[in-house]
Formats: sequence, structure tokens, C-alpha cells
Amino acid sequence: MAETTGPTTRATPPTPEASAAGTGRLETERGTTTIAEIVVTKVAGIAAREVAGVHRLGSAVSRAFGAVTQRLQVSDGSTQGVNVEVTETDARVSMSVVIDYGESIPEVAQAIRDNVVRRIEATTGLHCAAVDIAVTDLYFPGDDDEPVAPAA
Repeated sequence: MAETTGPTTRATPPTPEASAAGTGRLETERGTTTIAEIVVTKVAGIAAREVAGVHRLGSAVSRAFGAVTQRLQVSDGSTQGVNVEVTETDARVSMSVVIDYGESIPEVAQAIRDNVVRRIEATTGLHCAAVDIAVTDLYFPGDDDEPVAPAA
């Protein structure tokens, strides 16, 4: 009986072009798949937003900058507060988040980390080597409400 195996995926030696472009490459016997940093960044941002207790991503500065770039239609906001470094076979993620008040910061951070790793590895095939999280603020209900003008 002949044994059947699926296509194998193996890392290729780093090339200056791939390293400079910030892309991950996966090679099989039938070809190479290259994954851009922006793809991994979007996957990480969406995965973090899926976690209960995450109010939003980004620090106040990155949100202000993101609002400007969205108005200029330079970005879509899904990458705000997320930075990714992609090598041939690995991805390293760093992100800043605002957590809802009353949530356990260590538990939410671990849930973010677990979901981001799971999504990146399942979606891209890259190994997610690290997810570093900076909690930049807590969200309190009513923080986004406009101040009420005093009655005249």
C-alpha cells in the first residue's frame, strides 16, 4: 500500500529582498507564498478586538493619528495600535490596548495573546513568536459621552 502525504511546508533561507520588505515566506514543493506585514497586522488587530474586555486598540496618540489617516483614506483603522515584525517563518506582535474598567487586566491580556497567536498561525501559517501588550488606559462607562452644556 502506498503512503500518501500532503504537501510539505518548509522555511526557506532568508533573502535580503524578503527581509527588507517585511514579508513572511512559506515554501512548499509546489511554490512559495509570501505574506506582507500589513496582512499579519490586520489579522492581529481583528483578533484582539474579538476578545471581551478590549474596549479599543491604540494609545491616545495613535488613535488621534489614526483618525487623521482615516479621514485622508490612507488607512482603514484595523491596524491602529498594532505593530508587527515578520520574518521568513515568524511574526512578532506588539500592540497597545484600552481595557474596560472592571475586567482583569492579566486575564484580558492573556486572552488577547491566545487569540492573536491562534488567528495568526491559523490564517497565515506563520509561527507567532511573541505578542507584547501595553495596556495604555482603562475605559470607564461614560468616558465617550459629550459634556453637557450648563443651562443658561
